Amino acid sequence: MTTPHPPAGSPQNDPAPTSGTATPTTGEGSGRSGYLYRKVALHLADHPDQILKVGEITRAIGAPSSGAVFEALKKMAAAGHATHHRDPHHRFQITQAGIDAAGALPPAAPRTRSGGSAGGRQSRPAPVPRPNGTLYHPRRLGRGWDVEELRRLRTQQVPVLLYGPPGTGKTAMVEAAFPDLLTVAGTGDTVVDDFLGSYNPVPGGGYEFVHGPLVTAMRQGRVLLVDDATLIPPRVLAVLYPAMDGRGTVTIPAHGNETVEAVDGFYIVAGHNPGVHGAVLTEALASRFTVHLHVTTDWDLARQLGVPKPVVAAAIDLNADLAAGKTVWAPQLRELLGFVTVRDQLGMSAALANLAGIAPEDARDDVTAALSRHTGTPITALALGKR
Repeated sequence: MTTPHPPAGSPQNDPAPTSGTATPTTGEGSGRSGYLYRKVALHLADHPDQILKVGEITRAIGAPSSGAVFEALKKMAAAGHATHHRDPHHRFQITQAGIDAAGALPPAAPRTRSGGSAGGRQSRPAPVPRPNGTLYHPRRLGRGWDVEELRRLRTQQVPVLLYGPPGTGKTAMVEAAFPDLLTVAGTGDTVVDDFLGSYNPVPGGGYEFVHGPLVTAMRQGRVLLVDDATLIPPRVLAVLYPAMDGRGTVTIPAHGNETVEAVDGFYIVAGHNPGVHGAVLTEALASRFTVHLHVTTDWDLARQLGVPKPVVAAAIDLNADLAAGKTVWAPQLRELLGFVTVRDQLGMSAALANLAGIAPEDARDDVTAALSRHTGTPITALALGKR
């Protein structure tokens, strides 16, 4: 399970704290405790996408005591600069606030930053507008931020397959990255015509052929998002393959075997939700995408956008249970931002009840228990009438 503020105690499955170890009080102190805190903070900032055990951090920075390192990590977690995971090992991951704070620390010694020293310390970029007018808040990816990295991968013609639970922001990220986006929303009923086009009736009688989004994207050098790609029958998805490989062409049998060639700028991104009923990720589809990007909820971003810390903590616990197979559903960023909207309109009690109510029935008890535990409030699903 995961908690935003770790309890006191020694790290389970790591050596116990050394008696008399000084607790670091500042990342900028000149004493040994401040020096150690600085090394711990900078090491986590060097690995922003990793959740590290206390022992791993201790060995990596050459610290003499895992207990002292654990104390530094608890200080970071209490300040909101790291999240503390217990599964059952004590593991820590830096937050954006921790990255920003680490950026103000002088390095303890010359070191190599994974992904570039400046990239790990940059402040979160300004929100990016989506076509519907809402704002997308970029998230860290590799050496930079997801929107800019997706754009860079497009220029290099490196196709990306996004996967993760519904509601984690896969579609929103792509919409923010590519203003020229076209989308095919995949279902089990998607057919080849949905990509290539079909004959449509015209006023006065007769038919005309209207090219589909794949053809339009190829001819205009635009981005095509194939959303929920693994719900589309594999024989239908095969229409994409010649457009994605070295040929860069497709043929339209229904329109006199017309051949379409891709121009510069054409790019395909796909997304899918593993575990959704009917989803099938074939080897033929997976092998067409060089980058497979797991998209999860950014808990630090959720806090920055106004989701209360106890609600985030409950969501983290539920996601850990989901990964362990102990529950069948956990709230993601979409549900958490919905929580903020409901709270602002109806109040905190109604927002908590609504978050419990939107959970599937077979997960509702798990959700209400987690929310009640972290908020200290008995919660039932939102309903009319006196409760």
